[in-house]
Order: sequence, then structure tokens, then C-alpha cells
Amino acid sequence: MTNHLRRLLAGAALFLTEFALVLLVGVLGVVGFLYISREVLDQHAAPFDEAAFRWTQQFFGRERQQWVEGVTFLASRNFIVVASLALIGWFLVLRRHRWYTLMVPVVALGGICLNLVLKNIYQRPRPLLPLTSASGLSFPSGHAMISACFYGLLIYLVATHVRRHRGLRVVLMVGLSLLILLIGATRVYLRVHYATDVLAGFLAGITWLLIAIPLIRRLEKTIRKRFQRNPQLVEKQAQ
Repeated sequence: MTNHLRRLLAGAALFLTEFALVLLVGVLGVVGFLYISREVLDQHAAPFDEAAFRWTQQFFGRERQQWVEGVTFLASRNFIVVASLALIGWFLVLRRHRWYTLMVPVVALGGICLNLVLKNIYQRPRPLLPLTSASGLSFPSGHAMISACFYGLLIYLVATHVRRHRGLRVVLMVGLSLLILLIGATRVYLRVHYATDVLAGFLAGITWLLIAIPLIRRLEKTIRKRFQRNPQLVEKQAQ
């Protein structure tokens, strides 16, 4: 067996493994979301949600409300829009990576739009007696879904680009993962979402992330092949 064939088989095996893993996680995300939504609609989730309210009160304590609101702001729509635009500008101007300038709005801003659609489908009211002001519907949690999309995208970028410094890569990925979980917990603590809203938001956000990133990568490869076959298109784009 030649070296070229070995590399080809290794690449095919890696692709199939990654595809199977992404497909499995995506299917589990959809199934988990549908299961939670059924429990919510059938009103079987109340004991779990009440237990989550009590746990977050014990975990954060009543004296940390202002600090908690600062954390939850990191997944607000206003912050995510500004952060997404800043990330797009960084890739466009400094890194000159046009495809990431497309990936950011598709993943982050697309997640915001999808969340609004899901909220209007399920029409679940927010919990009573919130500790901070909140408007709109409750299921799935917009903060949880948006944080899973945006910070999940950052985890993907760190995993694929921070390769020389393994320790830094691990620290960043773990830190971003903990931030996503922490944002979700703050929404329950502030009583602006039920725990089932947050879990459904995480699942919907991760599922959307797993759909959007491969689609953008596939589109990138297709267009690059087109440019390679038609060099005149590259010259026209440069002009």
C-alpha cells in the first residue's frame, strides 16, 4: 500500500469519524429538545424546575445578584450583536479570513432568529416573581441558546486554530464551556427562566452550531474548487 493511499484512507476514516460524531450529537440534541418540550407542554417538569430554583439560590446566594446580572449580560442580544460585529471586523481586517466573517453572523445572529421562532411556537410564559426585569416568552432560553451558539463557536475556533499552545487551548475551551453553563445557571437564579428553558436552549444552540459550521465549511470548499477550476473568477474578484 502506497503512502498516498494510506493518507487517503486515513483522511477518509477521520472524516467518517467526525461526521458520525457530529451526527450523533446533533440527533441527541434534537431528541433531547423534543423530550424536554414534551415534558414542559405536559406540565411534568414543575418538580425539576422548582428544585433547580432552590439549588441556584443556595449556590449563588442572595447577596451576589449584581454580580450574577453582570454574567448574564454576556449573553444578552445587545452584547452578542456587538461582540459578533467586533469578531467579524477582526477576521476581516486583521486576519483577512472572509469565511469566518460569514460564519459568525450565520451562527450567532442566526441563533438569535431561530430562538425567536421557537419561542413563538411554544409560547411559554416566564416564571413568577423574577429577581430582575425580563420581557418576552420563556422557552427556550434565549441567553442559553445564544451563549451555546456564540461561545460554542469560539470554542470551535480555539480548537481549530490554537494548536501550538496546548495548555492555552485547553484553558480557553474549558473556560468558555464553564461560562456557557454559568450563564444558564444565572438565568435560573434570577427566576427569568425555568431550568428546562435553559437546558432546551443549550440543546437547540448546540444543534444549530453543528448544522451551521459544516454547511459553511462545505460552501467554502465548493466555492474554492470553483475558483480553482476557473482562475478568471479569482482575477475578477481581485479587481
